[in-house]
Amino acid sequence: MSSEEERRCGHVALVGAPNVGKSTLLNELIGAKVSIVSPKVQTTRSRILGIAIEGAAQLIFVDTPGIFTPKRRLERAMVAAAWAGAADADLVVVLIDAARGVDEDARRIIDGLKSAGRRAVLALNKVDLVSPTRLLPLTAALDKEGIFAAVFMVSALSGDGVADLKRHLAGAVPAGPWLFPEDQLTDLPQRLIAAEITREQVFLQLHQELPYATFVETDEWQEREDGSVRVAQTIHVQRDSQKAIVLGKAGRQIKEIGARARAELERVLGRRVHLFLFVRVTEDWTEDRARYRDMGLEFES
Repeated sequence: MSSEEERRCGHVALVGAPNVGKSTLLNELIGAKVSIVSPKVQTTRSRILGIAIEGAAQLIFVDTPGIFTPKRRLERAMVAAAWAGAADADLVVVLIDAARGVDEDARRIIDGLKSAGRRAVLALNKVDLVSPTRLLPLTAALDKEGIFAAVFMVSALSGDGVADLKRHLAGAVPAGPWLFPEDQLTDLPQRLIAAEITREQVFLQLHQELPYATFVETDEWQEREDGSVRVAQTIHVQRDSQKAIVLGKAGRQIKEIGARARAELERVLGRRVHLFLFVRVTEDWTEDRARYRDMGLEFES
């Protein structure tokens, strides 16, 4: 390990439109799952910290919610959290879906950074899905925006190009002592990670059947003598009809969600998990200040 004088440390915000692969990229950069991944948009609600070591540098990644045009209170709070994450970071990585190009959301992000006078690193994601004849003009056009200090072509899903991006960021963060222990991967408590993993399975298993106005709460975390853990969680929905969807006929849907969430939890935690899920109707949770505080969001955004 390098001496303390050589160490570098900095916060790196990952920003982008919804569903461009920020959470997938974060998990690849960290080398472990710290943020849930779904093909649906707006999966990440609050700022998630992931911590990685590259040489003498400690990189503190902030996976922000997708930036889009918000319409509801929760959406406004999510977008505000994303911009706050970018403002507070030492470096900003803008992730753009190479297949989508510069759409309305990407344009809003670029213009917002210009207005704030921020430079950024550009990561063109999903380049394996785009032909060079389309990719090169897109790269040239983005380079002309004048805010990108470096450009990387990556596939967050396969990992192609991610190591080069990580090495660049390690050399660009400021000199200074590390802020977290060397073996720490995230600042999220295990109870919250467990809740996020179950929420991921709610999204993945229910597809378009359930609105995004759901949240999962870990009510109980009991360590057992055999090294396993008992976890009890509540899936909150807004209406009785949504509760019926989550439960499924004869409870088959909630059993499937529980089985998949338990398997993922055991993989992430590296031990046996006894998971118990309950469903509750909480009609106005999106107007509950305490819920926003728990998610690290500003209620008045």
